[in-house]
Amino acid sequence: MKLKTIPYEHYETNLPKSGQHIVGQIRDENIIVYQAFNKQIANFAVGNQAFGGSAYSFNRMSWIKPNFLWMMYRAGWAKKDNQERILAIEFSLKNFQALLKQAVHSSFTAEIYGTEQNWKQALGASEVRLQWDPDHDPYGNKLTRRAMQLGLRGETLKCFATDWIISIEDITDFVLEQGDLLKSGRLRELQVAEEQVVEFSKQ
Repeated sequence: MKLKTIPYEHYETNLPKSGQHIVGQIRDENIIVYQAFNKQIANFAVGNQAFGGSAYSFNRMSWIKPNFLWMMYRAGWAKKDNQERILAIEFSLKNFQALLKQAVHSSFTAEIYGTEQNWKQALGASEVRLQWDPDHDPYGNKLTRRAMQLGLRGETLKCFATDWIISIEDITDFVLEQGDLLKSGRLRELQVAEEQVVEFSKQ
């Protein structure tokens, strides 16, 4: 497995305890983001190292998450319907930053947009949506720190899904193994993705 992992007991050591932070794994000049899909979509993606096929839709918003444990919360450690396969997707930090510059918050923020009308206009014009959610511990409990996910649609989604991807790794077996450790109360043995705060240029 290419994904770098560390014991969970060391995971929080160098991470902030509160505030809005992009937390993710950096690989050279690239970043790892996660998505969860059903078997058909995942098989095509891994086999072709790009998204597509009859089961994948380019006509809806697709969310990418740089935070491993947020993905585990959302997918229930690969136990939720249509999220049984967890993919670690590598693409360049340069393109990730480009997405952030295009992103519009999914909720109105007066300090950024001034008025709700300005925000709604920006939301309609952008193909990238930025959403902040509570981060979670391995058991799904909310943390004070907030984690980010990006929603992609339209031509931006097509660029990400077909042109920007450097590698797609199926990490489902690893996820299931770690989920079993949690279920049996063996938290000290739990391994998670090694992550750091990723600097970004847009709030």
